[in-house]
Amino acid sequence: MAQVLEFKLPDLGEGLTEAEIVRWLVGVGDVVAIDQPVVEVETAKAMVEVPCPYGGVVTARYGEEGTELPVGAPLLTVAVGGTGAPEELAEAAPGATPTVGEAAAESAVSSEYSGNVLVGYGTAGPAARRRRVRHESHAVAKAPAPAPAVVAASAPAAVAVSGHEGPVPVISPLVRKLARDRGLDLREVRGSGPEGLILRADVELAIAALERPVAAQAPAAAAAPASALSPAVASTVASTVASAGERVPLRGVRGAVADKLSRSRTEIPDATCWVDADATELMAARAAMNAAGGPKISLLALLARICVHALARFPELNSTVDMAAREIVRLPAVHLGFAAQTPRGLVVPVVKDAGTRTAESLTAEFARLTEAARESALTPADLTGGTFTLNNYGVFGVDGSTPIINHPEAAMLGVGRIIPKPWVHQGELAVRQVVQLSLTFDHRVCDGGTAGGFLRYVADCVEQPAVLLRTL
Repeated sequence: MAQVLEFKLPDLGEGLTEAEIVRWLVGVGDVVAIDQPVVEVETAKAMVEVPCPYGGVVTARYGEEGTELPVGAPLLTVAVGGTGAPEELAEAAPGATPTVGEAAAESAVSSEYSGNVLVGYGTAGPAARRRRVRHESHAVAKAPAPAPAVVAASAPAAVAVSGHEGPVPVISPLVRKLARDRGLDLREVRGSGPEGLILRADVELAIAALERPVAAQAPAAAAAPASALSPAVASTVASTVASAGERVPLRGVRGAVADKLSRSRTEIPDATCWVDADATELMAARAAMNAAGGPKISLLALLARICVHALARFPELNSTVDMAAREIVRLPAVHLGFAAQTPRGLVVPVVKDAGTRTAESLTAEFARLTEAARESALTPADLTGGTFTLNNYGVFGVDGSTPIINHPEAAMLGVGRIIPKPWVHQGELAVRQVVQLSLTFDHRVCDGGTAGGFLRYVADCVEQPAVLLRTL
C-alpha cells in the first residue's frame, strides 16, 4: 500500500523565510529518487535546487513557476512504499489526502527516506526507533482520528474561494500582512492561483480597486474580486491600474537589495570622501608580475591586498555597530565582499579570510565567485559574512560614485575607471593613468580623520606600490 508523504519547502538557512519557484524539475507522475532535486527556487540570496527526502511517485505539485512560497508551505506530495501498481497510484493520486506529521514521515521505509539533513526533515532514526514509531502510528490508526488538516491538491470543494466561509486560501504570511495593513478583508478576494489560492497580485488588484474608485458604483465594488466586478467597472479599474505604469514585484534578489539598501540608508549615518590617484606605477607592477610567468594577477586582487593592509592600519573600518548593546564591534578577520553585476541583479560575493590570501589566491577566488555569480550558482554562504566591501564600478565606465554601505558593514571602497589624464609628475605635466577612489563610511565608527587616513594610505599604495613592501 503506497503512503503519500507531503514535502514542504525546507528552511534553506541564513534567515531566509520565503523562496520563489523558478523551475520545476519533475512533474506529476514522475518517479523520483531519494535526494533527487525536484524544484529550483530563487531566494533572496541565491538560486537553489531543492532535493526531496522521499523516493517514490510524485502525486501533486503546489505552486506554479513564479509563485513565491514561505518556508513550510507544501511543495509536492510523493507516494512511497508501494509496488507501483496502477491501482496503488490511483489511490495515491492528488485527490488522496497526503499523510503529514513526524510520525508518518518517520514511519516511511528507510530505503525510501533521505539520509541527508534538511531542516524539518532530518535523517531517519535508528531501527529500534523506527519500529517503535511504526507501532505507535499503527495504534493511532486504529483509534478514531480527527479530520486531516491538509487538504488534497485536487479538492477544490474544500477550498473556500467563494461564499467567503471556512478558511481563507492564503499560504503566504506576506500576503496576509499586506491585506491586514491595508484593511482588506481576504474573504472578499477570489484567488487566481491554483485551487483558488490568493496571490499577492490578487490582493494588490483589490487594494487598487479600493483606492481608486472610478465610477459611482466603484466604492461598493472595490473590495470585490476582479472576477465579480461588472465588465464595465472591471475594464475601468484595469485601465486605471494600467495607467499608473508597470508594476514589478520587489522579490528575489531585487527585493533583498531593496530591503538591505533601505535599511542601510535608514540606520547608517554615512559620509563619503574621495581622492584622485596616479595608478601608473600599480599598472606597471601588475604588468611586471604577469610577465614573470605563472597565474595572471588581476587588478582587483591587488586592490584587495591594498585594502587588507589599510584595514590593518585602520581597524575601525573593519567593524560593525551593535546599537542594542551600544557598542562598536571591531572584527578580527577581513572577509572582503565585492560587488558583482549579474543577470539576476547586483550581488556581493564574499572572499573569506582575505587578509591571509596572496594575490594569486585572491585572483583565483575572485574568478571562482564571479563565475558562480554569472551561473546563478552562488550559495548563501558565498553571499554572507562580509566585513568590508570593494566596489569596482569603473567596469561600467564611470569615474566616481557615492555607494551605499552594505549593511551591517561600516565602510565601502569604490574604484572608478583608470584612464589617461594630464597629471603633474615629478614637477612636469605628463599623461598618467589616473583613477578616482572613494570611501563611504559609517560616521558612528570613526571620524573624518580616520576615514581620510585610510583613503590616503590606499591612494599612496596605488601610486607607489613599493609602500606595501614595508608590511611584507
